[in-house]
Amino acid sequence: MQYPYPLLNPPNFKWRKSDGITEPKVNEWIKTLNEGETPDWSQYDVTLLGVPLSRSSISASAASENPDAIRRAWKSFSTYNLDYDVDLVKLNVVDLGDVRQHVTDIALCHRNIVEAMEGMRTNHPSTFPLVIGGDHSITAKLIKGWKKSHPHEEIGILQFDTHFDLRDMKEFGPANGTPIRNVIESGYVKGENIYNIGLHGFFNSKSLKHYADEVKLNYITLKEARRRGIEATVQAALDELSEKVDTIYLTVDMDVLDIGIAPGAPASSPGGMRTDELFEAVTIAGQYSKVKAMDIVCLDPNKDVGEATVKAGVHVMLSFLTGFAMRS
Repeated sequence: MQYPYPLLNPPNFKWRKSDGITEPKVNEWIKTLNEGETPDWSQYDVTLLGVPLSRSSISASAASENPDAIRRAWKSFSTYNLDYDVDLVKLNVVDLGDVRQHVTDIALCHRNIVEAMEGMRTNHPSTFPLVIGGDHSITAKLIKGWKKSHPHEEIGILQFDTHFDLRDMKEFGPANGTPIRNVIESGYVKGENIYNIGLHGFFNSKSLKHYADEVKLNYITLKEARRRGIEATVQAALDELSEKVDTIYLTVDMDVLDIGIAPGAPASSPGGMRTDELFEAVTIAGQYSKVKAMDIVCLDPNKDVGEATVKAGVHVMLSFLTGFAMRS
């Protein structure tokens, strides 16, 4: 029997759970499945999935190593969020492992990602899919998998990113610099239903800004978001999206963080977000019922310093789940 359905490989980490733990670490809380197990999906709230792909990155990256790096770092975190007095143990979360990838065939890797998302929506549509990448090319494929499963839904995107990710598909193909343009030009998401928060500085070309304006993409620079207040900016974007779409897809590119904070994000740059700003932003997003899927991308643990970026990635995941646990 294939585990637990086609195109998935079990996680490399099977944490030993001790009975009777009342205050678990994250690695003691997140469940794993046994090979061939037929789980009762109705008991799970969130399904985690790794996508270890970075060969489609325009610049050199080992973001494919990130899913396992995130898993290794879980043991440093408890399930209790002091800032909100929320304990995540109320949620049932299962780690499904990784989407099966090919060593050289990027097109096959991308097809597997589409089919994996479709499989998640088919096998356990009531769970929330939270995906750990991988480079940003995976976002377009995950959204296409969602659309295959929900063809009549209007999809919106909330993106935290230093970059537009609107590079020309004709020049770069389905790479980490093109996923937003990919879903726009393939007709999966309207430009007006995309909100990008966190752009700043000298890291986007003028032509990409013009393209964003042409497709009516909504973008708020980090400077403007800080002027308005990060919390107010994120809430306004989610309120507007909630009025227009059926599903909001949240994508967090870790290069939205300042390079001094996130050296393990290959394209992080000076002047980016602080971690507390990003944690607050994703916690707010977690509270919105129309946010129905999420990914965390573009984190290269091989470039990290002292696990600073990897631990920030874990904190992003847990911060989102804090908001998710607060849904009424």
